[in-house]
Amino acid sequence: MTQSAALPGNADLYLHVRVLIGIILGLSVTRLVSGIAALVQHPKRYQIWPVHLGWVAWALVNVVTFWWWEFRLSLIPHWTFVLYFFVCVYASMYFFLGALLFPQDLEEYKGYQDYFLSRRRWFFGFAALTEALDVVDSWIKGEAHLQSLGVEYLLAVVAFVLMCGIAATTRNLRFHLLFVIGAILYEISFFVRHYGTLN
Repeated sequence: MTQSAALPGNADLYLHVRVLIGIILGLSVTRLVSGIAALVQHPKRYQIWPVHLGWVAWALVNVVTFWWWEFRLSLIPHWTFVLYFFVCVYASMYFFLGALLFPQDLEEYKGYQDYFLSRRRWFFGFAALTEALDVVDSWIKGEAHLQSLGVEYLLAVVAFVLMCGIAATTRNLRFHLLFVIGAILYEISFFVRHYGTLN
């Protein structure tokens, strides 16, 4: 698909899609922020784990940046149900990540470390899938857009997916700490370098 100005007849349809994306991502942000607020309100209720908080920060950064760069969907001249369905599924991944990071209760677990490690396969599976869907999303915005991200982008996605595979199978605390620190720093760096403006 080529990048071009949004067609007049396409503007209303894009607005319709954007509203739905906003609702889904709004629920994602609400889940994450509410979870953080609960930790502040009841810091002694459950044992906090820095790695878990790191992935909460990573998820928040991803949701906020996703919301920003999805504006480029306005450049898509023709919408289909398949494309609409894909965007909805992609946006929903962030809600799933938020729900996995902050479950309704932790009664069965000793704290967030115990919970997170016991559900790491689910979390990192969704995280890896989200990154893979991002490649499709970037391609949808046009081959020129995908190429503008450079080879680094594809290599970073592959590396992240592989790291998620390792994280899903290991309980090594040092690995999990280094992984989340690296993921946050790279996400921020990539966004600043490629999406600081929408020009």
